[in-house]
Amino acid sequence: MQNADAALLDDCFYASVFEAEDPSLKDKPLAVQQKQIIVTCNYEARRRGLRKLQLIKEAKQVCPDVVIVLGEDISRFRDASKKLYRFLRGFSWNDRAERLGFDEVWLDVTDMIGYNISLLNPHDLVNSFFILDKDDPTQGFAFDATCYAGPTLPEHLSTGYDALTLRLKLGSHLASHIRNELENRTGYTSTVGISTSKLLSKLVGNMHKPRSQTTLIPPYVCADEQVGNVEAFIDDYEIGKIPGIGSKLAQKLRQHVLQHEPDFEKGLIYGETKDKVTVKDFRLAPTMSAEAIEKLLSGPGSPHGIGIKIWLLLHGIDDTEVNFAKAVPSQISIEDSYIRLDTLPEVLKELKMLGCSLIERMRIDLVTEDDDDPDQSARSDKATDIPAKVNGELAIQQENTKARPLGRWLAHPKTIRLSTRPRLPLNPDGTRSRSFKRISHSAPLPSFVFSLTDSVNSIAEKLVHETVIGMFRKLHPEKAGWNLSLVNVAVTNMAETGGESRTANGRDIGSMFKRQESVHKEFRVYDQEETEPSPEATLKVKPRGQQTITDEQSFAGYTAVDNKNSGWVDEDGEEEAETCGICGMSLPPFAMSAHIRFHQMS
Repeated sequence: MQNADAALLDDCFYASVFEAEDPSLKDKPLAVQQKQIIVTCNYEARRRGLRKLQLIKEAKQVCPDVVIVLGEDISRFRDASKKLYRFLRGFSWNDRAERLGFDEVWLDVTDMIGYNISLLNPHDLVNSFFILDKDDPTQGFAFDATCYAGPTLPEHLSTGYDALTLRLKLGSHLASHIRNELENRTGYTSTVGISTSKLLSKLVGNMHKPRSQTTLIPPYVCADEQVGNVEAFIDDYEIGKIPGIGSKLAQKLRQHVLQHEPDFEKGLIYGETKDKVTVKDFRLAPTMSAEAIEKLLSGPGSPHGIGIKIWLLLHGIDDTEVNFAKAVPSQISIEDSYIRLDTLPEVLKELKMLGCSLIERMRIDLVTEDDDDPDQSARSDKATDIPAKVNGELAIQQENTKARPLGRWLAHPKTIRLSTRPRLPLNPDGTRSRSFKRISHSAPLPSFVFSLTDSVNSIAEKLVHETVIGMFRKLHPEKAGWNLSLVNVAVTNMAETGGESRTANGRDIGSMFKRQESVHKEFRVYDQEETEPSPEATLKVKPRGQQTITDEQSFAGYTAVDNKNSGWVDEDGEEEAETCGICGMSLPPFAMSAHIRFHQMS
């Protein structure tokens, strides 16, 4: 069965978050600034000549009336991303909703498409109805199953009505419905790509932006010498733009085809290559094959089978599944890049900044608010130090945590990793070769980072001084002479705690008992207060030596005494004990008759 995958991309996500907070910005050229560059801008700004990774100074010259907002604090983007992801995940039946960054989500809707195809009336496809909930057939929307919703690639439509074509038509209508619901309910616009794999859906989603969608239509592969739609579509892409081919791999592939090291744009560490190599250039290069790629890319640390994987990607083939929705990320990583970072005081300052951001992100992504926590109301309001960069300087702003109650950790990372990217020394001619190589060191993550009562700033400072700075010295034992272009701090090796998610490590016993307590409260039966026995009913026991025990007295005696503090616990965990009325000893029922005979014999 062909999968039906949809890749949803939020339009200009960073700018859209600010526009959602202030709708008056939607019709103005808006740019989001980090350091001295534009990290993103809305489509109005792009229409005026602005672009990503443009210097702020240059952007103001091109568009003097541009509105520039600071995007250093990414917490607002993360919160918006979570909100949108929960909304999109709600459309999934199989819970296969995989996030990629803040603004992209893959949905595997194969089961939804298959179910609705089985309900189609082949004699009236124009008046079809797409069911969104199996348990409630009224939840859905009407659509025309004879045509696609939105643009297609290529634009000329195939005339066939094969199974794949029908599946893609239904997928396009579902994508259109989700886009409209997303915009109407949240105010965010999106662009969607519809195809049979993660690779193709992501690439085709870039074709018509913004606020649109594109379906890659059959035939994907042709039996004769004609070129299929997949090959024709992917051939024009630069190999570095293919998902799954990172910058290091793309660099080696370009160099192999060009037979020299590719040239890069100068002036910024974000510069792109000037020597572009398309997928078609690489695929048609002499002696190129999966085996040749394996030999080219093999080496220490390279994964087994990398050659065939890259070869398939360059042919538009991707069989990786959309991952199940995760309660927690596989890792949390914070990094920053620098024009020059070459002194220890500067490194310490940046490590503290990154550490604060890392702890804050851990609390956002890995801590859930526990509404059932009975101790929450007793907690005092504390001020949490949140880091923020203002004009390149570290500032600490106070956030009242009363609105954000302490909760519990969904997962505990076990490992902290520090990565740096040193610049290469200058060449004899004064130029510097570009390096993408990172060096890393890992260590166990100290347990004090999981404190929810200490401030972010105090935890980050302790983490840097007790752990991270030692890791840095192992990477760079020399006191000077290094020049870093990037520093990354990450926590990995997540160990999920108990919870309700698919990947949780068992059930959360504490939360389960709290819920049980509240649910069963109104059904609980309480024992009535016991009345004092009358004097006549009280067993009279003679002093030892004057006791005369009859059978009736023996059974009346040990049942008339109530000793709740010394009980016998049986295999089922329930107390079951009988107490001797003569000596007060508590014994299991099977031993009481022998105990009474002991008293009779003494």
